[in-house]
Amino acid sequence: MTKILVSDGMEKAAIDKLKKDGFEIVDKHYDEEELKDQIKNFDVIVVRSATKIRKPLIDIAKNGKLKLIIRGGVGLDNIDVDYAKENGIQVNNTPNASTISVAEMTLAHMLTISRYINNSNITMREGKWEKKKYKGVELFGKTLGLIGFGRIAKEVAKRADAMGMQVIYYDKLGAARGYNNYKFYELNDLLQKADYVSVHIPFGKDNKAVIGKEELAIIKDGVYIINCARGGVIDENALLEALNSGKVAGAALDVFCGEPKPNQDLINNARVSVTPHIAGSTKEAQERIGMEISNIVENYFDHANKELANAYK
Repeated sequence: MTKILVSDGMEKAAIDKLKKDGFEIVDKHYDEEELKDQIKNFDVIVVRSATKIRKPLIDIAKNGKLKLIIRGGVGLDNIDVDYAKENGIQVNNTPNASTISVAEMTLAHMLTISRYINNSNITMREGKWEKKKYKGVELFGKTLGLIGFGRIAKEVAKRADAMGMQVIYYDKLGAARGYNNYKFYELNDLLQKADYVSVHIPFGKDNKAVIGKEELAIIKDGVYIINCARGGVIDENALLEALNSGKVAGAALDVFCGEPKPNQDLINNARVSVTPHIAGSTKEAQERIGMEISNIVENYFDHANKELANAYK
């Protein structure tokens, strides 16, 4: 029987579907050392962001049963994808399932830092009524700069446009066809024009932040920065300096370096709104991710079985 390790959790409906279709499911998270002992016993491993599939683990897995790695979500930076493929292990993700959820979270964070929702929520619980302290700003009429213009960024753009924002974007692939209502700018130009900057790119293989000290030096004074993409795409130390100097008016962060133990100075900064990597964590998104994972598994083994049958004809 084909064995699947669900390492970081999955919707019960998807697990039940796979079991009904004849797959053996182990829904358990192993720590790094335990996983080294266990991974060779599985045909498929399903991960989210907590489990890392690096070269040493792949070296063990390639001598066992493992044929397929599935990342429930978009980013693949916790998997050495090329090395897995070089060793005959297929890697898939679920890029469409959480698009709406992350786009909505981006807008939620923009509103939170603009209107001091995070801070006033805390001070009210402390018995304080600081109405005069929290003079916010409107999103209407402001310029939103999107770094990266993939699926999620396009959904953010639609919602921001509906709220009366001017949307501009930068993407390494250049201007996107069919989106003439949004303006393409080179990165440095975007940073100097945008009132809000939202990052929607994966963490690069070069391990270099797209917004670092140099970028923060030229960015528009009083900008708000949002990151619901990946920890590392913004230099957190440089961001903290810019927040403390007032160069950056506020930051909203759902992702961090060093998860699940991020920089405490950053997350406790009064100008920062934080959430624990939950942008894709909606009921609807998790259901879609589960169904997409089950479809990937079934399609993979259907195809493999047909190839095997043809080989014996």
